[in-house]
Amino acid sequence: MIEQLKDFPDNVVAFVCRGHVTKHDYDTVLVPAVMQALKNHEKLRLYYETAADFFGIDPGAVWEDIKVGMEHLTRWERMVVVTDVEWIKNTIKAFGFLMPGELRIFPAAAAAQAREWITSANKA
Repeated sequence: MIEQLKDFPDNVVAFVCRGHVTKHDYDTVLVPAVMQALKNHEKLRLYYETAADFFGIDPGAVWEDIKVGMEHLTRWERMVVVTDVEWIKNTIKAFGFLMPGELRIFPAAAAAQAREWITSANKA
């Protein structure tokens, strides 16, 4: 399941993934939120967190994740991923060079710092 987080500035799309994430979650939560934000902002920031109860993602959801990221590649200013899931960290490290903006990975224990970084005005 993907839940949109609301306590962020409107140029930041923020989500937490819990349990098992499906393509339906992307189609009904993440993609519509990103598309709406893109109508209002030239550049977006993404906060993406995996909760302690996250245990997997369907291949169809992975494909949706790649599509939404690549279709709007030049419109991502910053992305932060908050996770303790090793395969997610390793995947981001392997493919993060494709991201034209800033990308950081934070452990779950540093979620507050990740939120501060994604919302800060100055590039750090």
